[in-house]
Amino acid sequence: MGVGPGDPDLLTVAAVRAIAAADLVAYPVAREGGEGMAATIAAPWIGPQQSRLPLVFPMVAATEPRRQAWLAAADQLAAPVAAGHSVVLLCEGDVSLFATASYVLLALQQHHPDCPVHLLPGISAVAAAAAAGAFPLAMQQEGLLIRPTPESPEALEALLALAAREQWLLGLLKLGHRWAWVRPILEARGLLDQALFAQRVGWPDQLLGAAAAVAAEEQPSFSLLLVRQGWPAVLP
Repeated sequence: MGVGPGDPDLLTVAAVRAIAAADLVAYPVAREGGEGMAATIAAPWIGPQQSRLPLVFPMVAATEPRRQAWLAAADQLAAPVAAGHSVVLLCEGDVSLFATASYVLLALQQHHPDCPVHLLPGISAVAAAAAAGAFPLAMQQEGLLIRPTPESPEALEALLALAAREQWLLGLLKLGHRWAWVRPILEARGLLDQALFAQRVGWPDQLLGAAAAVAAEEQPSFSLLLVRQGWPAVLP
């Protein structure tokens, strides 16, 4: 289930009810003994009587360790379900948008086809940032393109040109170290004042505002950018 980007109050009623009814609460961690962001978000709704299951999903580029983690998680989730227990897997943001839970779902469907699965959507960081910044995501016939930040300036230039031509609002996730070269490109195109920068949306240290106010230096991975290159012809 999606638990939203950071604020516990952004969990849906369905998510809170599902957590309350669960015998076992599972959540992702980056390493053994680590604290999971999804578990931290949902902490106010998890009771002391409920069992917890941290699932290690290593933050590495190599394919095989990640694949093995997904398969292991599917096995660890399917076993208590088969024993008659109610299990929830927490997922930061939305359960279907750039989510580790999507890979676990595919592993469950392939290796444990008899395990019942019910997905509960959550508020994405993109939607939460747009709402917090009073920044409309899409209006009238605008398109909306959400994707990880490209790996090169050339790829970003091409993406911005495409978005401008198609009248798409562009949502760029996982800015991180790329912001150091993304910002000059936006500045050269005159887009900084029309772009919303958001970092750790929903957390106490949230940073939200015009991209022009953010220096061109490395930022945390949990940073995103909403770029609008024009407005619909009909406005209030």
